[in-house]
Amino acid sequence: MTAHAIASNTIPEATKPIMSSTVTQVDAAVDPVTDGPLFPSTLISPEVISLLPTDYTIRPMRRSDYNRGYLDVLRVLTTVGDITEEAWNQRYDWITSRNDEYYMLVVCDGADRVVGTGSLIVERKFIHSLGMVGHIEDIAVEKNQQGKKLGLRIIQALDFVAAQVGCYKSILDCSEVNEGFYVKCGFKRAGLEMAHYY
Repeated sequence: MTAHAIASNTIPEATKPIMSSTVTQVDAAVDPVTDGPLFPSTLISPEVISLLPTDYTIRPMRRSDYNRGYLDVLRVLTTVGDITEEAWNQRYDWITSRNDEYYMLVVCDGADRVVGTGSLIVERKFIHSLGMVGHIEDIAVEKNQQGKKLGLRIIQALDFVAAQVGCYKSILDCSEVNEGFYVKCGFKRAGLEMAHYY
């Protein structure tokens, strides 16, 4: 059985998105044509950036994260499969063509290795005056990096992005064993997930 949760906004509304020096340094080090960020860094909460451990950064996913251990971090969460760089690039291109729907971010350590990740997928609806809902997905932190509140920071960052792009709520699914963690992140139980696998 899994819990379905709805977020309360844990980042103060008065916090405006600004460019952080930490994020600016990371973005300035890449070729924006071939390896630019998936979405604008200004959507990441300055408060979340300031709460990261020293030498850690949080930023939008980039194409080159394939070589920084992104898929290895996802393997902490679930089965990933054997994904070639060519297949990665095809999926990355597909996601970037929908850059107002997919907001995937990463946390990197001082060596610029991906040690955490999470995704926000924005769903456009007819209800709530054509409202949008943010679906928080695939939260994963490398096992040897757990205990540093990186998962909390990823959730807070994604929740902030959802508010910034106009979502009226964020939702996520989790196992009962992880419910306590998501309650600490400002979410509450709001139903039950059902699944039909193919």
